[in-house]
Amino acid sequence: MNLRGPLLAFVCCIGIVSAHAQSADTSFIFAPFASGHALPGTRRDNHASTLVELRNGDILAAWFAGTKEGAPDVAIYGARLHAGTWSAPIELARADGVASWNPVLFHTKDGKLWLYYKYGTHPSTWLGARKSSSDEGRTWSAAEALPAGILGPVKDKPLVLANGTIVSGSSVEHGTWTAWIERSTDNGTTWTHFGPITVPDNLDVPNAAALAAAEHPVTPPAEGSHDVHTKLYPPANKTVGIIQPTVVSLGGHHLRFYARSHTRAARIAVADSNDDGITWTQAHFIDLPNPNSGIDAVRLRDGRIVLIFNNSVDERTPLNLAVSRDGEHFHIFKTLEDGPGQYSYPAIIQAANGDLLTTYSWRRETIKFLRLPLREIPRR
Repeated sequence: MNLRGPLLAFVCCIGIVSAHAQSADTSFIFAPFASGHALPGTRRDNHASTLVELRNGDILAAWFAGTKEGAPDVAIYGARLHAGTWSAPIELARADGVASWNPVLFHTKDGKLWLYYKYGTHPSTWLGARKSSSDEGRTWSAAEALPAGILGPVKDKPLVLANGTIVSGSSVEHGTWTAWIERSTDNGTTWTHFGPITVPDNLDVPNAAALAAAEHPVTPPAEGSHDVHTKLYPPANKTVGIIQPTVVSLGGHHLRFYARSHTRAARIAVADSNDDGITWTQAHFIDLPNPNSGIDAVRLRDGRIVLIFNNSVDERTPLNLAVSRDGEHFHIFKTLEDGPGQYSYPAIIQAANGDLLTTYSWRRETIKFLRLPLREIPRR
């Protein structure tokens, strides 16, 4: 597989906003393909966003897009929020003949901006690649394949410790789904990994809601219907596993990850490290549900943990925010979306001014951005 990787100029000054944008604080990054207001080149299917705050306060977002997930034309696209306006999306990365997947943007301690992503025909066989930028995403290096056995952050941003160590959540989806941790002490030049990390079968016990959801029939939308279809993701009938961990610090050397699960319990799973991510426990469930859907978490500078997730055991709606002081018990404080369809694969960071920033897939038609002031997060 060839990766396309010439130096790419990132145009940050184009000021075209979606016709559906509400404000710079809550907006579609671009108008959907079928909206009648789409820019030339807008793709039909858009998913798996990531975002990073740049040194000048701009926000850079990226996602994958194409005719449908896994199609050979799926590439990584990006847009920049500058002075309250999103730029037109441009292509950031593409692999020849196969799909690109799950971009992740983040800075290493040396100030370099990284774009990690996956490429391949299916998540069971995909490989990892990356590009870097020394000018905050205006230009990018050639694409570089990651070493065998290393995927890079598989969906969510890694945790970069104060000493520069990168602690990255990874996972595999062939056979039993299992989470891994990839760790680098030299800004990503070399990596070690720990895993697999799983949920023991004896902990995978469904509650009443999961048992009821497992019996729901999964039906496709009616032929010719133009209504928004809410696809069901019922709990597994046996433990499949956990993937896509998002890593946060709980203080000192204690790290925790939160993971998507495809299990009978249909709940978010967590695992812990007490040595800055070198070794990890096996996972256990917390009380929040998970309909086999991506999540993300961030530790605020005051120590609280904010989690973004679908508060359902079988639907990717609603999309909610929850806050915790101990990282184990969460209080849901905001519903971002609760309509039909799916609102999924969120990314979340804390801005330099303390605000919470998030992007997520809006019905797979576009990527939505939200800025939430710190004062609106309950002090629980």
